[in-house]
Amino acid sequence: MYNPEKLVMFRNRLEKMFRHRSKQARRMGISCYRVYDHDIPEFPFCIELYGEQVYVAEYLRHHGMEDETYGQWLEESLACISEIFSVDAEKIFLRQRKRMSHRDEQYEKLDERAHVFTVSENNLFFKVNLTDYLDTGLFLDHRITRQLFRELSAGKQVLNLFCYTGSFSVYAAAGGAAKVTSVDLSKTYLQWAKENMHLNGWEEEQKFPLVHADVKAYLKTLRPNQFDLVMMDPPTFSNSKRMKDILDIQRDHVELINDVLRAITQGGILFFSTNYSKFQLDRAAIEAEAIKDITRATTPFDFEGKLKRACFQITARTL
Repeated sequence: MYNPEKLVMFRNRLEKMFRHRSKQARRMGISCYRVYDHDIPEFPFCIELYGEQVYVAEYLRHHGMEDETYGQWLEESLACISEIFSVDAEKIFLRQRKRMSHRDEQYEKLDERAHVFTVSENNLFFKVNLTDYLDTGLFLDHRITRQLFRELSAGKQVLNLFCYTGSFSVYAAAGGAAKVTSVDLSKTYLQWAKENMHLNGWEEEQKFPLVHADVKAYLKTLRPNQFDLVMMDPPTFSNSKRMKDILDIQRDHVELINDVLRAITQGGILFFSTNYSKFQLDRAAIEAEAIKDITRATTPFDFEGKLKRACFQITARTL
């Protein structure tokens, strides 16, 4: 049930987090960052800033409120966000469950219009979409991982698997990679990746190929020593009709990782990441020289204590 007194707690918490995080972001030159993530159970939001735009995702849960009460709760919550962030309602983009009440029509309309714009991160540019997809197009929790990937890319043959919108590909190109190959099963995301590459001035198709393929099947076609540096951030589970087999990351990660290791040079590096909260890496079955858990080292300031992924740096064997 909604307790209006809890709104004061939400306001105080959000104000504190925004003041703290905004100072850190300014100091680091970051314009896209997370401010709040379900800190108070009665206000189950994830709130992120993308430049001057605010992205609010409401976690689905059974709240026990009638539609009218729910509408009032949401309206007051969003008004609080608007006030603390000093932004107008049209700059707040809400992803939420569909409801019957029209009390909050001002905000509900925001879901009906696409809002696509460009943001910058480490002097690179990315298209984000705050309305049309489950995710915005830029995973903020991989900010440090992307920079690390960039630093290792110079002169390398780079492969970005399950590339999504190509942010790691952009970073690799910026790092001076000799070639960057991006692979995904979604034509929509490959087109988005292409646009992100073009935003940053990289349009050579031979140097930056986009491959429409099922990653599990694609890996079987690779030859040894084809790549030096690989990023693989698969979904936890996928049963897409376009895939030959169902993907279950806990079941399939050893096969996926070993297939990559067979295709990279001696001492080559694979970054493997997963959002599966119960994931257990089968180290004994992985044919690697070394495996390093870099989850903590790649956790950005705005995800400390709230990160819901694991990340590993896996080095291929040398003779």
